[in-house]
Amino acid sequence: MSTKMSERDWELALEVFRVCLPRVGAKAKNDRLFLEALHYFTVHNITWRALPERFGNWNSIWKRFDRLGKSGVFEDYFSILAGLDEGDHIIQMFDSTVIRAHVSAAGAKGGRKIRPLAAPVADLEPKSI
Repeated sequence: MSTKMSERDWELALEVFRVCLPRVGAKAKNDRLFLEALHYFTVHNITWRALPERFGNWNSIWKRFDRLGKSGVFEDYFSILAGLDEGDHIIQMFDSTVIRAHVSAAGAKGGRKIRPLAAPVADLEPKSI
């Protein structure tokens, strides 16, 4: 996967993003910087705290991401991009997340602890006299 977007890709991504933003509330200073931070976050598969300082405070970026995600902005954003012929590769750039499971999620150690009971045998001779 290429991690570089052309200027035309950024223009298209910003145009669609601004259409999806809510009409109420304070307007952000730099939408492109925010999208570049999200792009960096997904491509490099890092934590929010590991975002380089050139993007600004990581907590501010996370709060904006969380707020926009809860308001449905990203669903609208990706659905509009999916409807555009030229937007397919941009979706891959932003939605390239990897879900990793913790090593302990592979299964319990030692196998099954509860063993099934054997069927009772009906015609057993008594063991005592």
